[in-house]
Amino acid sequence: MATHTPPPPVALTLDDIVFQFRHRDYGAFDLRRHYRSGLTRALGAGIGLFWLGLALPSLYTHLVAGQQPAVADVAVDVTLTQLTEPEPVVPVMPPPAEPLPAVSTVRNLPPVVMPDPEVADDVAPPTTAELAEATSGPVTAEGTGAEEIIAPPEASAPTRVEQALDVTPTTDEPFVAVEQAPSYPGGPEALRQFLSRNLRYPAAATRANISGRVYVTFVVNTDGSLTDIDLLKGIGFGCDEEALRVVQKMARWQPGKQSGRPVRVRYNLPIAFLLE
Repeated sequence: MATHTPPPPVALTLDDIVFQFRHRDYGAFDLRRHYRSGLTRALGAGIGLFWLGLALPSLYTHLVAGQQPAVADVAVDVTLTQLTEPEPVVPVMPPPAEPLPAVSTVRNLPPVVMPDPEVADDVAPPTTAELAEATSGPVTAEGTGAEEIIAPPEASAPTRVEQALDVTPTTDEPFVAVEQAPSYPGGPEALRQFLSRNLRYPAAATRANISGRVYVTFVVNTDGSLTDIDLLKGIGFGCDEEALRVVQKMARWQPGKQSGRPVRVRYNLPIAFLLE
């Protein structure tokens, strides 16, 4: 009696196991089955496009640039001109100066203190008569007798006229800064005492609790009198008028000086109004 041998078992893949009891006509089973082959084709296409991009410049050089017409060589005739060497420049030397005429000289050496036995006759100083006819020198020599005349240089015509500058101001404008500024008689301390004795605090400024500095400008004349008294900066409430009144009441100042002489000077005086 013959026995029946069962067929060997078929090896199942992961996809067969997953979709063993499921419907396989849907797209999920087909995508899983062709996933590896699709991934291989995509990888190969990417590598091919990469190498194609690298090879495009070389292909363009061989296929497109190689078809451009060659540039024809153009021959240019060049004519060389023989350059001549310039003639050497011969420097012109000035004529030799004529020798100056010699003058008579007489030996006149500086005195040297020596013992009497060592004093020689030829070292004695020249006499007044010898010096009248000759010049002093290290040796005695006779000249040619010609006079040596040194001509002065020719005077050139003046190019400009120099005249003294007049430092006297042509206008009566007062100075702003001088060498010696004007001052109140007795100095700054006397000025402070004068202001404290004569300055009155305005009632309106006291009621409004106003304090500050009023700047008065004036001109100190050459005789010390004050003119052109005006308000430079004020604070109001009667303080400006009081400052002008006190300045107009001042005595003569000591005038400012420029170059040692009195001049008119513009002076700015700050007057402080402070509430105690």
